[in-house]
Amino acid sequence: QVRLVESGGGLVQAGDSLRLSCAASGLTFSSWSMAWFRQFPGKEREFVASISRTFGTTMYADSVKGRFTISRDSAKNTVYLQTSSLKPEDTAVYYCAAGRTSASRAGLYDYWGQGIQVTVSS
Repeated sequence: QVRLVESGGGLVQAGDSLRLSCAASGLTFSSWSMAWFRQFPGKEREFVASISRTFGTTMYADSVKGRFTISRDSAKNTVYLQTSSLKPEDTAVYYCAAGRTSASRAGLYDYWGQGIQVTVSS
């Protein structure tokens, strides 16, 4: 059974940083591209960042480019999202996802975590 478990969320102030982690189990981690999405209330999930399975190629949404960094540790079967210079508009539920290809479309991902809340106060 595949499980993706996010951690590291919480309440922070504008300008702060957080590191989100997603621990994967039940799959061969190195064979999967990983991504982070986020969802605002009443909205569909939107792409944040992805990292490819083979070369670790990264891709970012324009809204987070330069502030967020995605990385992966195959020894720990974990993908990270290091956030910095957080803004109130970054407040959302953040989801980890695993897919066969690194892409910005949510529909291309096969497995999802349960999500974790990040709240940025002004």
